Amino acid sequence: VQLVESGGGLVQAGGSLTLSCAASGSISSHDSLGWFRLPPGKEREFVAAITLSGGNTYYRESVKGRFTISREKEKITAHLQMDNLKPEDTAVYYCAAGPSFRYNDYRSRSYWGQGTRVTVSS
Repeated sequence: VQLVESGGGLVQAGGSLTLSCAASGSISSHDSLGWFRLPPGKEREFVAAITLSGGNTYYRESVKGRFTISREKEKITAHLQMDNLKPEDTAVYYCAAGPSFRYNDYRSRSYWGQGTRVTVSS
């Protein structure tokens, strides 16, 4: 399984960006796709996830109401629409796939994308 990310870049605070993650290969319908991020000088943290079967969505508290995750089930692709971005959203964002029941635990992710940098200027 390969996860290929696209999107990211530099944006001013209050702006928007969209990340996409396309999975190729055999991936379980019981898995979820989502994003983790690595802010400068901090630990990796869960951002959002969506289950491939039911489309259930999950978010970290600080991005609720600003980020929206969606999926294209047939293409096994997920999108993360990020609105009203803040400087504290600056990080390298990684797409990840793994069992849905541990969607926010990076140790349970089976596959990872290459990472894409998001920089939000104040």
